[in-house]
Amino acid sequence: MRPFFLLLICSLLITFNSVANGSSDQILGEWVSEQRDGKITIFKQGDRYFGKISWGKIPGKKDTNNPDPKLRNRDLVGAVILQNFTFTGESWESGTIYDPNSGKTYDCILKVKDKNQKLDIRGFVGSAMFGRTSTWSRS
Repeated sequence: MRPFFLLLICSLLITFNSVANGSSDQILGEWVSEQRDGKITIFKQGDRYFGKISWGKIPGKKDTNNPDPKLRNRDLVGAVILQNFTFTGESWESGTIYDPNSGKTYDCILKVKDKNQKLDIRGFVGSAMFGRTSTWSRS
């Protein structure tokens, strides 16, 4: 009887570990911005998550508000705007989001909701309490 319970417990632990590891990658893929004017592809490099603009409503739009003058002539499509997120078990944190409309970069927290069909992006300076949330949709 004891070996059966030991086997059952080990099986459950392996199952829960597999589910937990798989959930960190649920954020991967293409998302449409709240304004529906762009698509962002979230990808993984090592254990970090990033997002780049993969489509824009205005083809050829440049990053004219970038604080770095050398980057103001680059196309927004292909620009990495989400950088260095780590999965904490419930959200992706310790990353930043670049807002090409203002040229500013903010600390950011990402959270999936609605069965992985919506993504809340909370941009802030200092404390998440003093920020703004935008919701993207699965493409």
